[in-house]
Amino acid sequence: MTLTPVVPPVAGGPGRSPAGSGAPPVTVAPRAFPTNRGGLCQKGWTSATLLSVPDRLLVPQVRGADGALHDATWDAALDLIASRVTTLQAEHGRGAVAVFGGGGLTNEKAYALGKFARTVLRTPDIDYNGRFCMASAAAASNRSLGLDRGLPFPLADLSGTTHDGLAPGAQAVLLLGSNLAETMPPSVQHLEPARAAGGLVVVDPRRSATARLTDDGKGVHLQPVPGTDLVVLLALLHVVITEGLVDAEYVAARTTGFDDVRRSVAAWWPERAETVCGVPADELRRVARLLADASPARGGRGAYVLTGRGVEQSTQGTATVTAAIDLALCLGLVGRVGSGYGAVTGQGNGQGGREHGQKADQLPGYRKIDDPAARAHVAAVWGVDPDSIPGPGRPAVELLRSLGTPDGPRALLVHGSNLVVSAPDADRVVERLRSLDLLVVCDLVPSETALLADVVLPVTQWAEEEGTTTSLEGRVLRRRRAVDAPGEARSELWLLAELARRLGSDVAFPTDPAVVFDELARASAGGVADYSGLSHALLDAADPAEQADPVDASDPAGHGAAGLHWPVPDAHGPVTGTPRAFLDTFPTPDGRARLIAVDHVGPSDDLRPDAPVYLVTGRVLQHYQSGAQTHRVPELERIVPEPFVELHPVLGDRVGVADGETVELESARGTLRARARWTDRIRPDTVFVPFHWAGEGSVNRLTTDATDPVSKMPEFKVCAVAVRAVPAAAEGSR
Repeated sequence: MTLTPVVPPVAGGPGRSPAGSGAPPVTVAPRAFPTNRGGLCQKGWTSATLLSVPDRLLVPQVRGADGALHDATWDAALDLIASRVTTLQAEHGRGAVAVFGGGGLTNEKAYALGKFARTVLRTPDIDYNGRFCMASAAAASNRSLGLDRGLPFPLADLSGTTHDGLAPGAQAVLLLGSNLAETMPPSVQHLEPARAAGGLVVVDPRRSATARLTDDGKGVHLQPVPGTDLVVLLALLHVVITEGLVDAEYVAARTTGFDDVRRSVAAWWPERAETVCGVPADELRRVARLLADASPARGGRGAYVLTGRGVEQSTQGTATVTAAIDLALCLGLVGRVGSGYGAVTGQGNGQGGREHGQKADQLPGYRKIDDPAARAHVAAVWGVDPDSIPGPGRPAVELLRSLGTPDGPRALLVHGSNLVVSAPDADRVVERLRSLDLLVVCDLVPSETALLADVVLPVTQWAEEEGTTTSLEGRVLRRRRAVDAPGEARSELWLLAELARRLGSDVAFPTDPAVVFDELARASAGGVADYSGLSHALLDAADPAEQADPVDASDPAGHGAAGLHWPVPDAHGPVTGTPRAFLDTFPTPDGRARLIAVDHVGPSDDLRPDAPVYLVTGRVLQHYQSGAQTHRVPELERIVPEPFVELHPVLGDRVGVADGETVELESARGTLRARARWTDRIRPDTVFVPFHWAGEGSVNRLTTDATDPVSKMPEFKVCAVAVRAVPAAAEGSR
């Protein structure tokens, strides 16, 4: 998007309105760009409102003896944190303090946060909310392909609108577990060639807005039993293999492990799969043949297999994504222009946030923290002894479970995450947060997690800071400051440097984002996510956004302002990115992709007599993540002001809940009450609840924190619940 400061400046500083004035300090206009091609969703159009919300955090706050939060100076707040951290680590060891980051932080802040945890706090326990978002796709991509970069090709390849014109536009797209039409509306235009060819296949237990794009002969909607997407993929693989649709030449030349996969899927013939996933066998065969016909090996225009959170947030999420990659490899799609496998990411910097040190097991450049060579390289950049860098820490769910326990952290620093709403089994998370000796939360607004904190620190947001983010395609993009931060809000770069000084560290923490990026680039050099050839100055030259016209009619795709895709190694001559990965080889020891056999186990919390209905969760168009920001935008809140339970009329009639009445859901972990919405767009054995609300309407009070054994990602997307009508008396009291 393009931001224009409001002119003339209003009181409160150049180019900004005072917080709480209600007047956005900038105007928002769509910008020509390859991924959105001038489109914005409702959240984008209204994003400037967040810069002047009435309850914006403006000064640090410290909880007093009366139990309430009170305004404080930065010196007082930071001195208190440093004192408490020093005492807790002296009494309980370095692991007494943990850090929880966020996928919305810039690359510079994510890098600095990981560096701070490992060089100043010297704690192993740092993880971030991306563990809830992309971990299963990352784990599967790394072990199968040797690299995790959301989409290893430009999104515009699907529509054939890339600047180089090499991709003709997809003939078929298999989309599993993603409702793009509501979560990323501008991206839907890239599905149009597949829709026109009748080749869009959407796998979703709901007839979502995206699934409805397949209507009128535009494709196929497969509506499986929740938690059985892996069975769908295994059946598709079975058909591809048994009907001779495999790209045998590609598989022989570029992969290993085919025989293991062939044997493993032999048990999943379509009729058997139908008994488990509920998708008719004929439909499974039809989709397998449709994808094969679109593959380059059979003369097709190209096909893509894409996964989203709906199949990844599962105890078999890594296995499901692995099966999706197996299917794409058997069809010869990966590493070919105009075809491929990719994962559709969610948060604003979901890709970059996991590349530079926020994850429990990673160092900058997507290096493994237990790799001696990686430790030595990064330690040299940081100026520390490699042996001083802690080893792998606890992944997010395990970390949250351990808070306040005898062997767990006694303090937690939270940056860019609202755990009270976004974590699974949320009531237990609140209990663990309350047990801490020190909870520090950095945020823009008083989120539900901030309201539990001992210290709240006001930080800058998107339009108030310089830096970079990395898109779902691996594009490294510049973020530029458009307005001054209000009040005493500060960047995390500044506050981490101040804390490091107070804690007696002699490790340098620069506060200039350009300088931090240069250090990040050096730390990433030679890693999988190599940024060493990049700098703010180079990105500014490649992406002159401040000079770009909103939607230039002569360049509607915005080819002239598109950033650079990593890896971008530091090399002599012109700096070029890598828009398409795997074209020549895979970054594995032998240069081949791994076909890996997997099998279906099922949800950890499956149906039972006292919980006979599946609960699935997801997003709505108007809100984002925990809703801490979008609930503060009046235009969005008016459209969807409260949570709801979507259920089929057959289920509503059976449990005695009419459309619009209050319904109660109960899982083994908690209960939820919300308004019922009857719809025939969902399976009769399933209810859907969006996850953007706290309190009584918080669906994550019901979800399970059981995790995938490989990625350690929790199973947000399916659990078993009881569905009940709420008596009139109870409804009245509510």
